[in-house]
Formats: sequence, C-alpha cells, structure tokens
Amino acid sequence: MSEDAYKKAGVDIDAGEKFVEEIKDLSNNSDLGSFGGLFALKLASYKDPVLVSGTDGVGTKLMVAIKANRHKTVGIDLVAMCVNDVLAQGAKPLFFLDYLGIGKLEPKKAADIVSGVVEGCKQSSAKLIGGETAEMPDMYSNGHYDLAGFSVGIADKKDLLNPKDVKNGDVLIGLASSGLHSNGFSLVREILFKQNNYQLTDKLPGSTEELQDELLKPTKIYVKTVLPLINEHLITAAAHITGGGLPDNVNRVILDGLSAKFNYGSWEVPPIFNSLQKIGKLSNRDMERTFNLGLGFVLIVHPENVDKVTQELNKVGETYYQVGQVIKGDQKVIIQRG
Repeated sequence: MSEDAYKKAGVDIDAGEKFVEEIKDLSNNSDLGSFGGLFALKLASYKDPVLVSGTDGVGTKLMVAIKANRHKTVGIDLVAMCVNDVLAQGAKPLFFLDYLGIGKLEPKKAADIVSGVVEGCKQSSAKLIGGETAEMPDMYSNGHYDLAGFSVGIADKKDLLNPKDVKNGDVLIGLASSGLHSNGFSLVREILFKQNNYQLTDKLPGSTEELQDELLKPTKIYVKTVLPLINEHLITAAAHITGGGLPDNVNRVILDGLSAKFNYGSWEVPPIFNSLQKIGKLSNRDMERTFNLGLGFVLIVHPENVDKVTQELNKVGETYYQVGQVIKGDQKVIIQRG
C-alpha cells in the first residue's frame, strides 16, 4: 500500500511527523521523536533509590472538552492525575510520557492538547521525554480522542511515605481542590446533560461561571506544595483524592485498628458539588464516594509537626483546612456530619 493509500484510509504520516516537530518546540526538548525517551538519572544524593511509577487518564471529562471545543487544559489534568499519585507515595516526579489516540490529527487541536501536557509538566517539574500520537479513524469518530499518561518519580526507600507510620491522634490536613478535578464526570454528564437539558453556556443557580468554565477547571497539581514537606519529613502519609472520594483513597493509607475521621463542614465545599447533589438527588454516600468534595489531597501529620506544616503551607499560599483526626476504630474512613 502506498503512503497516499494510507492517507486515503485516514492516516496522514506527514501530518504526524510535522506534529512531532511542533511538540519539540512546545516542550523545548529536541530529543523527542526517538524510539525511546531518555532521562539521565543523578543518583549521588540517594542511598537506596526507588523508582515510583503512575499511570492514568482524563476520563469522560474529555467529552466535555470535545463538546466545548476547548482542549488546552485537559493535558494538565492528565499530568496531574499521574504525578499526584506518585507524590502521594512520597516520591519526586522525574519524567512524563503521554499517549494521544485520535480519529483525525487536527494540528490546532493536537497542539492545544499537548500544550496542556507541557504546562502540567512545568507545574510538576517533570520532564516530558516522549509519547505517542496514534491516528485511528475507525476507533475515534466525531472529533473524539483519548489521553493516557505515564509518570516516573524517585525517592530514597527509607523516605517513602508508609501507612505503618500513621498513629492514633495524627491530624488530617486537607488541601483544597480546584473543583471537580477529573473524577465523576460520567455521573456529572448523566445529571446535567442526560437527565436534564443543561447547556455548556448555562450557569447553575448561585454560580457566576458558565458550566464549561466550571467543569473544565484543570486538576490541581500539588507537587511544589507537598514535596518540600516530604523532604523535611513533616508528613506521615498522604492521599490523592480521585475516583472513590475520601473513603476509598484515604482508606489506602489507614491500617486496621485505626480510622480517619473527617469533620464535614470543617472545609469549604465548592458550590458545584452542592448543585450536583441537589439536581441529581444524590445521597451523601453517593457524593462521598464519587467526588473529592473540595479536597484534592489529604496529608496525615503527627501533632508535633502540624504548626510547621501549616507555616509552610501559608508561605506558599496554599489553601488548606484541618479536617479531622486519626482515631482508634474499625471503620477506615468516617465522615462525620452534624
């Protein structure tokens, strides 16, 4: 089959090669385009280095971006979902790779998507060292595409955050989310666009923002806030609050015999969550196990370190709340209301 025949089948090799050159310019990495991504490891400062990896996607939030024809922030979501997971293990993100599967390679759309990936890497101090763009016309139609990301970080083995270090009396500090982040969008879309006839330019009651602005706020990246606290050994454990909400994610760092008790109302819950609960007639349990409810990252801190942690958070202007405590108990996560 000739190259022209391949193009007629829906795959433009020349456009793909041109796009690689554009990514080199966007990322300031001239090494992109090789068969494998290169990253020089500098291990002199590590005694027992451990590589920590994470992979994730953006989910059906992409369908909102496609409907709104806004693609510049979903790349930030992609990086955030991966590097925040690596960070929760106590590791410093080193590098990132992305995968873009798309029906037809449209230069501006693809450049917008990758510009978000580059911005996410900048925010997390991770280097974009490679990726893959696959043009698959029969797999993705009507302007649809999918994103996946892969991040690798590093830490000394002894410095990794360990649930075994969590103790009765430890304090829970929640870091504010920027909104929905990249979770629960299948339910969000069901409530707003299927059960109800909301448009992306509508504003929910009490909101000053159009839905497309509210829903496409990028996931917050916590690396530059949390990594210094990890390096100073001020954090006992941490949880990235993604799908499953506080119960399923904090559960991962609480061992048997202990409970993480959250005092609902001790932090600000963004209005979008209350609106979704009211419009969708959702139970508290549905909300708690689907959304972050305004907390994108949770730190578990020994009481003697709380003052120092809050001082450091204040220095960098991070919005945080003291949201609860570790207690003895059999239920891993308790969200106390009233």
